[in-house]
Amino acid sequence: MIHQYKLGGFNIVLDICSGSVHAVDDVAYDIISMYETAEKDAVIAAMKEKYANGEDITENDIIECYEQIEELKNAGKLFAPDTFEPMAGELKNKTRGVVKALCIHIAHTCNLNCAYCFASQGKYQGERAIMSYEVGKRALDFLIENSGTRKNLEVDFFGGEPLMNFEVVKQLVAYARRVEKEHGKNFRFTLTTNGLLIDDDVIDFANKEMSNVVLSLDGRKEIHDRYRVDYAGNGSWERIVPKFQKLVEARGGKNYYMRGTFTHANPDFLKDIQQMLDLGFTELSMEPVVCASGDPSELTAEDLPVVLEQYEKLAELMLKREKEGRPFTFYHYMIDLTGGPCIYKRISGCGSGTEYMAVTPWGDLYPCHQFVGDEKFRLGDIYEGVTNTAIQQEFSDCNVYAREECRNCWARLYCSGGCAANAYHATGKITGIYEYGCELFKKRMECAIMVAVAKMLGEE
Repeated sequence: MIHQYKLGGFNIVLDICSGSVHAVDDVAYDIISMYETAEKDAVIAAMKEKYANGEDITENDIIECYEQIEELKNAGKLFAPDTFEPMAGELKNKTRGVVKALCIHIAHTCNLNCAYCFASQGKYQGERAIMSYEVGKRALDFLIENSGTRKNLEVDFFGGEPLMNFEVVKQLVAYARRVEKEHGKNFRFTLTTNGLLIDDDVIDFANKEMSNVVLSLDGRKEIHDRYRVDYAGNGSWERIVPKFQKLVEARGGKNYYMRGTFTHANPDFLKDIQQMLDLGFTELSMEPVVCASGDPSELTAEDLPVVLEQYEKLAELMLKREKEGRPFTFYHYMIDLTGGPCIYKRISGCGSGTEYMAVTPWGDLYPCHQFVGDEKFRLGDIYEGVTNTAIQQEFSDCNVYAREECRNCWARLYCSGGCAANAYHATGKITGIYEYGCELFKKRMECAIMVAVAKMLGEE
């Protein structure tokens, strides 16, 4: 299977199952488009007719180009068959019972009242609560006990707003550091925060202990303050931006992400990215809103072409600033064309519910943070382990080949079937697909690959 598109002045051909990426000229692009549906003589005749007025393209050039395409096919770099389906469950079967990461919900409460919050302002459809040190300690022990031979373990302190329970965060990190070596483990911590409670203590601690810090900023002040307000209805932009700038400067401009959310109010989110850049932030992410159908912030069909255009303009901006010596990172455009994830990871999909779980303040286990509060997805708890084996098996069986709609999609080995939570909320089943999200993902991949191609060719 191949996917062809034109973007940024490049003719790009993706060979889906070999992972090969080809930047080709017009003749090769057109021949490839006909290669599987027409005989060689018909293809050559069509090219001769199309390029009859070309000054530099001869019949021999066309024949030579066709033969080069044949060579690529014979080498397995074009039109490679999909032979991966029998392997789809191997990775999860091999790592069954092994947990590598926890999303620790250190606080089911928040000091902001964001209208689009999927977590119902941090309560997750339940009561406000903060996690005790004892529960958090047990969660870390659970992770160690269930991590098998894995050395590197990941923990994300999440909320609500984690800094509302900062003392327990510090205590848990200290505990992890005390015990990690005796168990042959290495903890990598991440903190996700809205920024209101950042102070010098938080900055010093984050720089010492957090491998990454995720900072919530929606970009332009008027956009950010539209949704990210406190309980008195006041916007938070002016209070958090100076704190974010101070934290990022103290981290040397690295190991953080400025994470924004775009909604129906700002499908033109490139303006928000430009605002982040103007503020001095260069490690950026803008995520489409996750909300209930009919919510005022929901992205609409009318928003879609605007958003797709924004992704293309974002790619152009990245290349422009790269040439100017002012590069920045966009999370969804991070792609490695030479050494990306292994094929087992690509086809097995997200590890939610198997190698990754969320822990509530009470110690309940859920497949990920987006399922927390939905009782039918409760896996068990950190004391007894996974007891709802039926629902865990559903997540274990959830791979790119479990979704019929994915089988003929060119992006399937890039998205690995997409987000189970988004699929569930859109279709009522974790093996469904969130079609709107699919369209956004495919455009992001086209743009990311184009940016990578442009950089590689620019270095030659």
